[in-house]
Parts: sequence; C-alpha cells; structure tokens
Amino acid sequence: MNLQELGVAVRERREALGLSQLQLAKLANLSRTTIVLLERGSLKDLGINKAMVLMDVIGLTLETHPLLHPPKQGLVMASRMASVSYREKLSTTELALAMATGDIPHKRQAHVATLLDEAPVSVLVSAVSEAARQTSVPPKMIWANLTKWAHHFQSPRSVWC
Repeated sequence: MNLQELGVAVRERREALGLSQLQLAKLANLSRTTIVLLERGSLKDLGINKAMVLMDVIGLTLETHPLLHPPKQGLVMASRMASVSYREKLSTTELALAMATGDIPHKRQAHVATLLDEAPVSVLVSAVSEAARQTSVPPKMIWANLTKWAHHFQSPRSVWC
C-alpha cells in the first residue's frame, strides 16, 4: 500500500464513520492539513507510526504479504549495474553461478566489488532470490557469499557490516 492508496482508504472510512477531516485529525493527533493532503494524494510522507495511529483510530489494518509474482529482473539489473564501467560484461549466468558458489569468475572481481558497493539493496535482494531459484542454493548461503565478498573487497556499505 502506498500513500495514495492509504489516502483513498482513509477518506472512504472517515466518510463511512461520519467524521469530518478536522475530527479525524484531532482523534489521530494530526493536523487537518495532513489529513487533507493525505486524502488528496499529495502528502509526501507520513511516517509509519503516524500512519498506524491513524489507521487504528478509524479501524483500518495494514497487511503484508510477499508478491505473488516477484519481479524477475534482479539478475539482469545486477549484471548491468556491475558491468556499467567495464568493457567486458558480467553475464546473468556468471553472476547467478558466482552468487551460488561463492567463486567469482576470472577477471570479474571489479564487477562484483562495484555491485556490492553500488547496487540498490532492492536489486540485490531480487538478484539473490532469482539466483537461489535458478541454482537451488538456499538464499542464506548466497547472502553469506555476498557478505564474504564484501568483507574481502572492504566494501564501505554498512549493509555488509
């Protein structure tokens, strides 16, 4: 659920409860402006704590579940990000196998270091998930390989500490 979807749900529930925007704002300890912007879909950020209080006040719940069809571009995106500065490309096959075995292909150390230092975490998560499915290696082992590489290359990212 994003803020626009939350705004629609809040407006529908508020109206069903017969509350004005001002009444809801007072009940949730928010400003009326926040409620107005949320319901319009133009609020930039609310924060999870405020959103949870608001939802609790009007009887909405937040449910989480894995995507039924997760994106399948993690290895492609990771391969591209790892290869952007290099003449020779790190293929998705090479990357998946390396992630699964922990063995970096010959002349691909710089690619892997770049990937570990620069790829968005969401791309890494997706790539690990795909590599695990393709190679039948548990994701936990793949994460261990990535962490080992990060320490070897002395990656400055806090995610690897």
